[in-house]
Amino acid sequence: MPEYEFVDVYVPRGVSRKDATRLLTDHAEYGHWELDRLSLLRDGSRKVRLRRRKNLHSRPTW
Repeated sequence: MPEYEFVDVYVPRGVSRKDATRLLTDHAEYGHWELDRLSLLRDGSRKVRLRRRKNLHSRPTW
């Protein structure tokens, strides 16, 4: 089973859906992140959890 690393991104209430989409698209395209979970909070803000597979081959073997 692959190992993943996670990052939480908080998107405030005043950010439009279009801007939030652009932000998450940039994370996906340049950081190789994918969406793991999205939570819409009561105040209208969003909590997004992104994940990406850990690169196990780049670790030194000494």
